[in-house]
Amino acid sequence: MEYIHKSVLLRETLDGLNIKPNGIYIDATLGGAGHAAEIAKRLENGGTLIGIDQDDFAMSKAKNVLEPFSDKLHIRYEKANFNEVAKRMRDERIRDVDGVLMDLGVSSFQLDDGTRGFSYNHNAELDMRMNQSGELTAHGVVNNYDKARLTKIFREYGEEKWAARIAEFIITEREKSSIDSTWQLVDIIKAAIPASARRDGPHPAKRIFQAIRIEVNDELGILQNAIESFVDILRPNGIICIITFHSLEDRIVKETFRALAADCVCPREFPICNCDKRSEIEIVTRKPIIPSDKELEENPRARSAKLRIARKK
Repeated sequence: MEYIHKSVLLRETLDGLNIKPNGIYIDATLGGAGHAAEIAKRLENGGTLIGIDQDDFAMSKAKNVLEPFSDKLHIRYEKANFNEVAKRMRDERIRDVDGVLMDLGVSSFQLDDGTRGFSYNHNAELDMRMNQSGELTAHGVVNNYDKARLTKIFREYGEEKWAARIAEFIITEREKSSIDSTWQLVDIIKAAIPASARRDGPHPAKRIFQAIRIEVNDELGILQNAIESFVDILRPNGIICIITFHSLEDRIVKETFRALAADCVCPREFPICNCDKRSEIEIVTRKPIIPSDKELEENPRARSAKLRIARKK
């Protein structure tokens, strides 16, 4: 199967990174290497590109895409989640990175590969692991979490109005037999949501699949720490660009940027600053950059994307 990956907000991201031909750049979510290939085109001899991904298939595909640039660049691959690599580089006291990109969306090939269980449009085993050696799967979440825990992740990670009712239906169904496939889960979700609520808006399973995917891969739990670690290894005037696809991610990025940009975190009633906190970044995008109408027409999957950019002081 041929996978076609369209990088979201590509021009805006490249403009934001303002790539130096001999610089050091990290693509922390390598995926199909769409962004990475465009970064590589702008680098010259002496430039370095570090690609990070925890997905074996993504890493293999990215290496093929980036192979034509291997003669002129130093390309380093890291198979791990971005938080692990960011912490390792921080511990190594690396402080000379010119730019970091984090594209937090699920890659097109992960959605389109019917065997991975990410999509409600394909019938597959419930998996959803980005790192396929990880222990927790969607099957484990759906079949082992109690009602309260399911409700919590559906509500918090999926922002699903019918979270408790869907959780209740899942518990009832799994008492009869194990819930093993994506379409079994889709049928349960559809049964749980009243027909009148399913007439408008996105696919009824979209929010639940998103919530389970976030839980399986701990996507929000590692995000703040990774941002802080990547900012720490940027050189002065280095750039970090982060693309998010739902409000929870965007809120974490916005609040983390705001905290890193703050000069003082002392209570307002303190007459003088005692915290010694100093601003680490300048926020470049006070409001996030969103896709143009033309991009949305060409790539509907970009519709919820938001790009935030910050510069190291």
